[in-house]
Amino acid sequence: QVQLVESGGGLVQAGGSLRLSCAASGSIFKINAMGWYRQAPGQQRELVAAITSGGRANYGDSVKGRFTISRDNAKSKNTVYLQMNGLKPEDTAVYYCNADVLRATAVRFVNYWGQGTQVTVSS
Repeated sequence: QVQLVESGGGLVQAGGSLRLSCAASGSIFKINAMGWYRQAPGQQRELVAAITSGGRANYGDSVKGRFTISRDNAKSKNTVYLQMNGLKPEDTAVYYCNADVLRATAVRFVNYWGQGTQVTVSS
């Protein structure tokens, strides 16, 4: 089985910063894209940022210039990070980690989700 475990969420004032982490564990052979999505109450889940195994990143329009995604591909880590600066109240949401994983015994990649971590930005 594969697990994605997020950490780093919390409450912060507008203009502040938070760093989210997501560690993938289990019988992993390879991970392709990893990313962060978010979902606010009553809204659809949306892409925040994603990064390929080669380090190419793309961002949602609302976070460009404020958020930075990065990853550590070492097998002992398999971790993706999201550095969030200049936070705004509209960034308040549950943030979910996502990864395309090839398990050690599998022949195709499967998409996995973390359980989510709450980010709340007060005005």
